[in-house]
Amino acid sequence: MSIARDPGLQAERTALSWTRTALVLVVNGLLAVRSGVVLAQPEFVVVGVVLAAAAGAAILFGVQRRRQLEARADAPVSLVPVLVAVSVTLLACVAGIASVLAVG
Repeated sequence: MSIARDPGLQAERTALSWTRTALVLVVNGLLAVRSGVVLAQPEFVVVGVVLAAAAGAAILFGVQRRRQLEARADAPVSLVPVLVAVSVTLLACVAGIASVLAVG
């Protein structure tokens, strides 16, 4: 499933937002790893590593999307990476909240 590209700057801003999403995933991953190490809870470390891998995937998708936009003005947007990013971001939020609650 794909959506037609908006002719304005929306697509470029969205492509750049993948970098910000990756940064948030890395920060949440580091917080989860830190909490796992400090509290001796390996499940937080695993969540942190998964979030770091998701950050790498977000960066790769952002680079791919920017190249698509530069090469072709009417490149369609796939919804699959967006749904994956939403799922991983929710996982990052849950991991962040759980790590804060575990410390308190």
